[in-house]
Amino acid sequence: MSKRYKIKTSCPQCGCSAVSNLSPEEIKARFGDVPNVEMECSECLEHYKTPMEEACPEWDKECRLKDE
Repeated sequence: MSKRYKIKTSCPQCGCSAVSNLSPEEIKARFGDVPNVEMECSECLEHYKTPMEEACPEWDKECRLKDE
């Protein structure tokens, strides 16, 4: 079983929070190699971006977004 990472964000419009537990493969497929994650609030449908290092510090720290 691969390690799972917690992606936590909050909507700047209404303040609702979102938490996802994703594997490295799921993070790469969903967000790709970008410095910001794009999210959509499930309550107010606001589209917003959050820096990956804030959304998932552990993932960003391990530099798993870039294949070297």
